[in-house]
Amino acid sequence: MSDDLLSRAERLDADDQLAKIRDRFALDTPPDQAAGAAEVYLDGNSLGALPHGVSARLKDVVEREWGRLRIRSWDESGWWTAPERVGDRIAPLIGAAPGQVVVGDSTSVNVFKALVAAVRMAPQDRDEVLVDAATFPTDGYIAASAARMTGRTVRPVPAADMAAEVGPRTAVALVNHVDYRTGRLHDMSGTTAAAHAAGALVVWDLCHSAGALPVGLDADGVDLAVGCTYKYLNGGPGAPAYLYVRRELQPRFDSPLPGWNSHADPFGMRPDYQPADGALRGRVGTPEILSMLALEAALEAWDGVSIEDVRRKSLALTDFFLECVAAEVPDGLVESITPADHALRGSQVSLRCERAGEVMAGLIERGVVGDFRRPDVLRFGFTPLYTRYVDALRAARTLADVLR
Repeated sequence: MSDDLLSRAERLDADDQLAKIRDRFALDTPPDQAAGAAEVYLDGNSLGALPHGVSARLKDVVEREWGRLRIRSWDESGWWTAPERVGDRIAPLIGAAPGQVVVGDSTSVNVFKALVAAVRMAPQDRDEVLVDAATFPTDGYIAASAARMTGRTVRPVPAADMAAEVGPRTAVALVNHVDYRTGRLHDMSGTTAAAHAAGALVVWDLCHSAGALPVGLDADGVDLAVGCTYKYLNGGPGAPAYLYVRRELQPRFDSPLPGWNSHADPFGMRPDYQPADGALRGRVGTPEILSMLALEAALEAWDGVSIEDVRRKSLALTDFFLECVAAEVPDGLVESITPADHALRGSQVSLRCERAGEVMAGLIERGVVGDFRRPDVLRFGFTPLYTRYVDALRAARTLADVLR
């Protein structure tokens, strides 16, 4: 690979302000091998890589905090306050001030909490829930269930048209900030403003944007937001999700899942429910401590990292990958369905091609890991904290080899 593309990739890596952050992750040993070429991992939009500090932290949690301190760790090791503490650690990455993010449960559960709470805040004559027509399926399933429970109806709308479609019947709109299939970035500020002008609320799904690009929940006046932590935030498989409730809405947030952990007096064990103040209202049951503290350790990989630098590298990486694909892959074999416009792009590139499942299997066999979405989409997630320009070039050339 002694050509112009390789020289450029090496120069870009040498000048990369985030290059040293890669050392914080367990990446350079190939899977099931002691030596050889490192895997090119382009599936961080499904599961982020392991930060080095997590293993030691979990060992301490298991052996000392659980093994020796046992129940004392709820106080002495800070287990009880972990949902809000970790939430405040995530808050700067999504443009939120402290006290508005709580960590716990899955994204699906948090979507349910957010949607039902939003409907309960809306006047009874607002009988419509708008849902991103291309949403991740679970969001649609949850929205349909929430609508049935609250006597509303669901209307699917393309996310790009959401601002024009909200109206006097809309109680809440559920929108993905970045489309999971195409990587298209949607207009959070404009859509939120349009919904508010129509008297409606918006719930944003941040699963494919948090940790990949700047998000401005407070600045854009977002009502509620949810997101997972195992993608660009590198929290690990099944890591707990988070729920954002704008401070002004917290007194009106009526969770459909009131649990003892969100009670104003959790150890009072009273038969009647009195919600706690603030973000604690988003809690339900006993926090998932092992995965919660693994996430907290994983977030240390973000120390000293600017999300603006992450965004600049993300766009440069995806631009470079698309250029390499155009140069290396024979014409007509793949088609990008990810927007070329930076203002409309997340941090992934999705390519449509025939026999996409077989092609991705061939890539993985050759050490380039992305993923496949039926029927014909190859997805490559570019995680700026650890993906290199030489990785983008190798991925494009390997794709060309597989397609040939």
